[in-house]
Amino acid sequence: MGDEVSIRVNFSRPLPIFPLDGTIVLPQQVLPLHIFEPRYRQMVDRVLDGSGQIAIATLKGRSWQTEYHGNPEILPAVCVGQVVQHEKFPDGRYNILLQGVCRARIVEEIMPDADRLYRQAILEPIGLGVVAGDEPARVREWLADALTEDPLSRLSVAEQVVEYVRNDEVPTEAALELVAFATLTEKSVRYRLLAEGDVNRRATIVRDELSSLGRMIQKAQLQRPEEWPKGLSWN
Repeated sequence: MGDEVSIRVNFSRPLPIFPLDGTIVLPQQVLPLHIFEPRYRQMVDRVLDGSGQIAIATLKGRSWQTEYHGNPEILPAVCVGQVVQHEKFPDGRYNILLQGVCRARIVEEIMPDADRLYRQAILEPIGLGVVAGDEPARVREWLADALTEDPLSRLSVAEQVVEYVRNDEVPTEAALELVAFATLTEKSVRYRLLAEGDVNRRATIVRDELSSLGRMIQKAQLQRPEEWPKGLSWN
């Protein structure tokens, strides 16, 4: 991941900021977005003429609801994403697919001006140069078993995710990222993973959170989930 960051992202130049509410993108994750606001249509227009990269940020608190059309406060950790596919409509709207590339932290925000309708930021990479110890490999081995056994095997994505975990061609760090965004939906947990630059600590967070989720599923099983309304599943 460190090599990918240094090759693919130019941190010496500001990147556009696209703030979202409650959506925290992690590296490797692919996110579909519908772009319709004029400021963000302009952003995508310009991004596609350049690097194709956008920093996905998370809106802070709830005050953004009254400040949305301005520049509401955002959390400092972001995920730099690459536009990998796009479709432009005649009225200027876009559908895009954005793939998470790397973690970064906002150093300085650059507010909109008369020419540019959207925010930009100077960023610094998170975790660049951090060397993985033994913990990520141990967690990967644990996941290979845990996701095929009760209770975590009950997760709707377990079978698909474990294929990546057991695929030796998928680097361990990438496999852990995939497990995280596919299975951990709690906003605060995902942000901790985004803001954490140490892959060893991220691996521990993934294991601890999935262990906790497993315990919750075991408790929920006592409530006879087979009798739940149709359509509910382990997510």
